Amino acid sequence: MRGFTNLHSKFSVIDIAQIGIMVAIIEVSKFALSGMPNIELTSFWLIMFTLYFGWKIVAIVPAFILIEGAFYGVHLWWIMYLYAWPLLVTIAWIFRKNTSAIFWAVVSGIFGLCFGALCSIPYFVIGAMSGGFIAGMRAAITWWVAGIPWDFIHCFGNFVIMLVLFHPIGKAMKMVADGRRAEI
Repeated sequence: MRGFTNLHSKFSVIDIAQIGIMVAIIEVSKFALSGMPNIELTSFWLIMFTLYFGWKIVAIVPAFILIEGAFYGVHLWWIMYLYAWPLLVTIAWIFRKNTSAIFWAVVSGIFGLCFGALCSIPYFVIGAMSGGFIAGMRAAITWWVAGIPWDFIHCFGNFVIMLVLFHPIGKAMKMVADGRRAEI
């Protein structure tokens, strides 16, 4: 019981509200761009939320993943979300002191380019379980190679989105994180 008390005391009402708003922003952005293949704001938002809201990201990522599973069902892609998005957040956390839009555009672009390779891991596991290591490698590589053109689109989209939005959204997030109101 004591552990729950300590956890509860770390989340204020403002923290919970901010976490809810951040998850909603990701979900709305994802839905708004759902008609554009591999163009997404999820990578952008997760990086920005990690940079400006720090530890709150440990609640945002699981909430986002759980909501995705609730909305769309728990399928193979959902398993991929369990490690792909936390990996991106971990990378952002490691380099959180960097304030260069170019740096974050490159990181986001590389993540988009590698997303298909990351998502091939479950195909390796399924293939290896049913036919051995070679079958697993064949399944993973086949799935990954078939999606490479989409990974290039993902890379380009992530790069451009981060490059264009990093500073203006970062300025707004700094005001929110500092508890200031925007001056119009």
